[in-house]
Amino acid sequence: MQILNDISENLQKGKAKVVKELVQTALNEGIAVKEILGSLLDGMGVIGEKFKNNEVYVPEVLVAARAMNMGTQILKPYLAENGVEAVGRVCIGTVKGDLHDIGKNLVKMMLEGKGLEVIDLGTDVAPEAFVKAAIENDCTIICCSALLTTTMGVMEEVVKAFNEAGIREKVKIMIGGAPITQEFCDKIGADAYTPDAATAADKAVEFCKR
Repeated sequence: MQILNDISENLQKGKAKVVKELVQTALNEGIAVKEILGSLLDGMGVIGEKFKNNEVYVPEVLVAARAMNMGTQILKPYLAENGVEAVGRVCIGTVKGDLHDIGKNLVKMMLEGKGLEVIDLGTDVAPEAFVKAAIENDCTIICCSALLTTTMGVMEEVVKAFNEAGIREKVKIMIGGAPITQEFCDKIGADAYTPDAATAADKAVEFCKR
């Protein structure tokens, strides 16, 4: 269907206003909400792949994500009515002592682009706050970001906090950021380390499908 292709292509170009209008038109024409959402997710999926392959960069991802958000805002009221569920629920934040949020925001956009619902706790998030948010929002995945070597250790505290709360087996803890490595991930007992935002989103979807 041409309009669905148009939605996907305009999203990739970051044309938010056009995407918004096309989504409304598609709804008016009686196209299924699920199909319209699918075209938005497809467009964001293409951007995610291109980002992974260094064919597009952060600015292109940001404008595409903005277009995606404008489209999904119009769809939101219809999604619940039509019983379209999010793929899963993720809680994300930059750990305590760290105020960097560009990487976190990028991961958030990629996760939303895969159809996941994201609860963003912002920056400087204490381990207990991750636990509290996971319980209150029934999250299956926790994403922790750190850009400073001095705040990496907080990730280990997050893992411990989930163990102490007795819900460690219910959630997958994903970590990322410039100083983080797979070796560090294994050492602290987290579930996954991903080197970039697009890979993080793929991994999160994989966890949700299990």
